[in-house]
Amino acid sequence: MEMKQPAGHNALDDNRQGLVGRPLDRVDGVPKVTGRAPYAYEVRAPARPAYGYLVEASIAKGRVAGVDTSAAERAPGVVLVWTHRNAPKQAPFGPMNLEDRFARAKPQLNDDRVQYYGEPVAFVVAESFEQARAAAQLVRVTYAPERGDYELQKNLAQAQKPKPSNGREPDSASGDFDAAFAAAPVQVDARYTTPVHIHAQMEPHASTAWWEGDRVVVNCSSQLLESAQKCVANTLQIPNEKVRILSRYIGGGFGGKLPIYGDAILAALASRQLNRPVKTALTRQQMFHLTTHRSDTVQRLRLGATRDGVLTAFGHEAWSHTARFDDFYESAAMVGRSLYAAPNRMTKNRVAHLDLPVSDSCRAPGEAVGMPALECAMDELAVQLGMDPIALRLRNEPKQDPEKHIPFSSRQLVACMHEGAKRFGWDLRHTQPGQQREGRWLVGMGMAAASRGNFLRPSKCKVHIDGNGMLTAKMSMTDIGTGSYTVFTQVAAEMLGLPPAQVSMQLGDSDFPETAGSGGSFGAASAGSALYDACDKLRTKLAQSAGIDPAQARFADGKITGCGKTATLATLAGASGIEADGEIQPGDMMKKYSQQAYGAFFAEVAVDTESGEVRVRRMLGVFAAGRILNAKTARSQAIGGMIWGVGETLHEEAVLDARHGCFANHDLAEYHVPAHADIPALDAYYLPEVDDKTNPLKIKGVGELGISGAGAAIANAIYNACGVRVRDFPITLDKVLAGMSA
Repeated sequence: MEMKQPAGHNALDDNRQGLVGRPLDRVDGVPKVTGRAPYAYEVRAPARPAYGYLVEASIAKGRVAGVDTSAAERAPGVVLVWTHRNAPKQAPFGPMNLEDRFARAKPQLNDDRVQYYGEPVAFVVAESFEQARAAAQLVRVTYAPERGDYELQKNLAQAQKPKPSNGREPDSASGDFDAAFAAAPVQVDARYTTPVHIHAQMEPHASTAWWEGDRVVVNCSSQLLESAQKCVANTLQIPNEKVRILSRYIGGGFGGKLPIYGDAILAALASRQLNRPVKTALTRQQMFHLTTHRSDTVQRLRLGATRDGVLTAFGHEAWSHTARFDDFYESAAMVGRSLYAAPNRMTKNRVAHLDLPVSDSCRAPGEAVGMPALECAMDELAVQLGMDPIALRLRNEPKQDPEKHIPFSSRQLVACMHEGAKRFGWDLRHTQPGQQREGRWLVGMGMAAASRGNFLRPSKCKVHIDGNGMLTAKMSMTDIGTGSYTVFTQVAAEMLGLPPAQVSMQLGDSDFPETAGSGGSFGAASAGSALYDACDKLRTKLAQSAGIDPAQARFADGKITGCGKTATLATLAGASGIEADGEIQPGDMMKKYSQQAYGAFFAEVAVDTESGEVRVRRMLGVFAAGRILNAKTARSQAIGGMIWGVGETLHEEAVLDARHGCFANHDLAEYHVPAHADIPALDAYYLPEVDDKTNPLKIKGVGELGISGAGAAIANAIYNACGVRVRDFPITLDKVLAGMSA
């Protein structure tokens, strides 16, 4: 089916069994907590595996001048040592103009160039992981280093306008921004910076590979199976059908597992040469350079308004870095294009090519860092105007998308702010900073809006019901911990009138029907819509088999009823069963309607007047994101995003050592993500909403909405508490203390 028009009334609207929206426990929960859910490194290989270990470059730019592998080759258990001198031939990197950047060829050890710190320069395979690791330390590499550029803020002048990405232009303009801003009686002109962020997934990147004849099977931790399949095929220069990617369980992705890396490519190549399975895992330290990260950003916000708070000029410019040989950029300046009304508008994104590891999508790319800058600037404007921050946002609520000039599919941002204010006790907030003191602590409240684009991508699904009344659904879709197995089970069970135990959801295999995968908060909508279409077609087939008009058919308790007839699904399926194929195509609804999910964050913080320490005391997020498929998993996603907001605001920063082009704090001991002691009472609430313009499920993505602006609520609460406005994230105690001293 294709989304050419709003979705009509369907079985999910009836929800006769009440499964859609129910806080159903994860169907994959028991296998995971009992250790029966194998992750990529734990997959049982068909024969005894060997173990690979990557050797990283210790310079950021230059050439390998010499390499001595003799000691490593003589080490106990070693079966293979590769460098650029003897690694198998692979396709060159790219091509750059490939529509799917994650499908590009990614050759390993292909020449003597070092393009970034940590780039693989050797690969050791041994009978055990310990032997491979020990032998890797014996590889001696000498370098001819070259001078590199590593710092974004020193290279802003050479930043360039990036190419359009996913149909989105990097710049936008309407009206005369410069003239309107210059004439505005009230102005905010603020510069915000955000640092490099690391995905910090719980499961490290790992692969287990073996060959079945001339076909390679790669078990890896991948969010996008078709992209991974094409990447391996393009790199090894073999047909796509000669690559099978398996990713049944993934211990967190956050965008860091959209690409695949050297572990998968080298494991596949080594397995072919050794004629045995090869396992390769990255260490936590290696992940900081060998995998992607979020670029740091520099952002300039210019807001011009009348004295009663009406925006007349809206300007957002953002600079980010990318690897010297890549073209990704952090789209931070796109986030406000549909959020607030203003007749004169300008947004620009620029990218500087540096000699750093590859940056790419990370935890709500664009919004996660763009929204805090924008929403803090809006708070600055509210302070200048002497207005309540919510009142300012209400004053600038658009009637339609202010840049696309099309209606919103649905928009409950105002309702989110009102509901959040009521639940949080916003009316108790002091308008002037420093008014609420508890001993040495100053207490304040802040809020921010949340917005995240909604997307639908092509996906397919196959369903089959057997003579026992068991429904099996197959998709290449992945579950990165977000609950895909569970919400799809609920959708299929509701559509066919089956208990969840009668549904088997099979995911994570590139041999299954192709889906968009997990990423960009489009996974549930895209794969779920294909599942819906397949189940809808299966309903029609079952009704026809029972001699019932499909329009009159009712499915419940494993039976179909209608037109005075009743039959069990098991009987209708018979010995051979009945199957159906489903598909979703985006259509043109995204062109006709501006589609976003919305929310509002509220935070209360306490600031220590002696140390500058900030403690978040409580947070609330209120969201509108279409129909909620599972109340428990959706709430968990929102709370997880808010925890990220705490992390990016107060803790997270990959510190660049500009002498060597590397991140100095490259482990989770020194790259601090929030721990239990950092997180107070958090709550998340979803407003009732059904959006028929988005997809047949009438849902929107929730995975990244919870981080999109969460940090701004904390930063604004810090200002309300102590009067210090920190524009350089993260807001650490030294910056707060310096502001208080000033």
